[in-house]
Amino acid sequence: MEKIPSFTIDHERLRRGIYVSRKDIVGNDVVTTFDIRMKEPNREPCLSPSAIHTIEHLAATFLRNHPEWKDRVIYWGPMGCLTGNYLLLRGDYTSRDILPLMQQTFRFIATFEGDIPGATARDCGNHLLMNLPMARWEARKYLDEVLDVATDDNLIYP
Repeated sequence: MEKIPSFTIDHERLRRGIYVSRKDIVGNDVVTTFDIRMKEPNREPCLSPSAIHTIEHLAATFLRNHPEWKDRVIYWGPMGCLTGNYLLLRGDYTSRDILPLMQQTFRFIATFEGDIPGATARDCGNHLLMNLPMARWEARKYLDEVLDVATDDNLIYP
């Protein structure tokens, strides 16, 4: 069996950042998949399940309500390795194109107060697996250390 493209990325050199993981043609549209990498794989602790679950709820809600981007958002969800998230957008984009959107998204998470959207037994399959303080902390760390100071090293796969 062939290795899928995401398993061919050198995770030993991968830094935190925003990367174009792949581009697919669906009908007449390009769908760009982004690797929103919040942790350096195998070199630092991964995100806790409760933090990344909270980040998922907040980011998906923010993105699907964003006045400019909401009609282009296909999917936001966590990676199985818990080192980041995938974002799928309708359109042909680069990492630099969505850097301001990711800054807005993670600023929203870092400052969010109140009830987590969809965090009820009726709305979520594991509504108790939430940790807003840790999600806020991880979002602020990613903003300060990566998104707000991003260079090509954080925007182009090694």
